[in-house]
Amino acid sequence: MPQTTLNSSKSKLPMQLQLIRRVTPDNAQQYSQVFQKYHVGPDSDCPIFDGMYEFCSLYAGSSIDAARKLARGDTDIAINWSGGLHHAKKFEASGFCYVNDIVLAILHLLRYPSRVFYMHTDGRYHPRVLYIDIDLHHGDGVQEAFFSTDRVFTLSFHKYDPEHFFPGTGNYDEVGSGSGKHHCLNVPLRDGIDDPSYVSLFKSIVEPVLVAYRPTSVVIQCGADSLGCDRLGRFNLSIVAHGECIEFIRSFNIPLLILGGGGYTVKNVARCWAYETSLALQLDLPSTIPDTMPLEFRSKFGPDYELHPNLRTTVPNANTVKYLDRIRSICLDQLKWMRGAPSVEFNERYGEEWRDDDREMAIEDEFNDSNVGMEKSWEGNGTVTSRNENAFGGNPLAKGLDAIVNV
Repeated sequence: MPQTTLNSSKSKLPMQLQLIRRVTPDNAQQYSQVFQKYHVGPDSDCPIFDGMYEFCSLYAGSSIDAARKLARGDTDIAINWSGGLHHAKKFEASGFCYVNDIVLAILHLLRYPSRVFYMHTDGRYHPRVLYIDIDLHHGDGVQEAFFSTDRVFTLSFHKYDPEHFFPGTGNYDEVGSGSGKHHCLNVPLRDGIDDPSYVSLFKSIVEPVLVAYRPTSVVIQCGADSLGCDRLGRFNLSIVAHGECIEFIRSFNIPLLILGGGGYTVKNVARCWAYETSLALQLDLPSTIPDTMPLEFRSKFGPDYELHPNLRTTVPNANTVKYLDRIRSICLDQLKWMRGAPSVEFNERYGEEWRDDDREMAIEDEFNDSNVGMEKSWEGNGTVTSRNENAFGGNPLAKGLDAIVNV
């Protein structure tokens, strides 16, 4: 990637990006007065390190480029394992995430001309994007970005413990607002969830969401810290179960963007994402790490060198059948309040079991125009740019973070 330099767009760069671009461990003291404002520095969970701007340019630019290829129809599945930094906010870093590449990629899918496109007064766009997050942590940054629009449905499966576990958000009562009401779904889980419980819950919620929302593309964040034996995690998922979620989404043949995320036992992250790449490509991998791998890398997977080691831990499963059934019921009840897929002709869909007052309440709960929701999602944190602007002109990998100035 060509080295990016400060140029004529310098004045347009948000201060957060200017800070990321300029600060280094050697000159950090010069910028210490703004560290708290942008949540970076030694007293935050987003430390300063050499090459920070280049790192952010690469992972964010790669997600934007993957979204572009997906939208253009160059591929049905695009993967960026370096992406998936779901905690970053528009003007604030958070949880080791400096720039939210997921939001940028979804915005690109919403705005970019597609093979199957929908006309609007100001151009062409993907009408609906479904975002799914299977990281251990709640995808709070993505949820916040699209909380007030029905053009993005956010669905997050995560550990929820508001008093003791970051970020403390993601309860089932966070359902969106304005035109985005009932287009945000959270599945709060407890420690120790195992393969059968997780996969069953995932499929029983995701399929009804796909049917009801009818997304034209899907973005999935595949954080591997939800695996068993993760240094920060408390789940008991195997690599096979984690991958089964990816395979389930792939089976619907909807354009799919696969992103990375968390994961703090590195050898298992590598195993997981290699396996999930093979699922996306519909290829079979050997059950052991190949002998052809350089010894300095292969040795990290010893002594068994297996692709699928036993990741079961002694953490008990605190997710009782009763609790999971309740969460499933709450999530599916939320879907009843969706008035069909946005930008799709609405047909009466209420069954006979609905009471008259339920039907009237649902009909009266009119959503505002989708674009108003998009504006509300971003306003209050900065200026809302015109939708006639091409925020991603040129090669995003070449432009790095300059490509997101107008987002």
